[in-house]
Amino acid sequence: MSAQPVHHHQAPPAPGAAAQLRRQITEHAAAARWLPAFEREWSNALEESRQTFDISPLHEVVREWQGRLSTSPAVAAFAASGYADADDTVALEDVIGARR
Repeated sequence: MSAQPVHHHQAPPAPGAAAQLRRQITEHAAAARWLPAFEREWSNALEESRQTFDISPLHEVVREWQGRLSTSPAVAAFAASGYADADDTVALEDVIGARR
């Protein structure tokens, strides 16, 4: 039996990661929506970091947006495939019955 930590520690993002991420968001097709959202989340994390002297909120924002950017091609491909179409859904009431 090995004693492995429950929480896996991730290395912090590189010092210039947020600036590079902002540039990548600016070049993305969804930049009109994503850039204001990134800037809002970054600004909230920055304010929280100023108040708590903890930079982990900034790291979380960078990691979340890196994930969004890295998965966006797969999400776009899924949406283009037609599987994301909601026309063939079944109403929840039809499956479990009407609530009383």
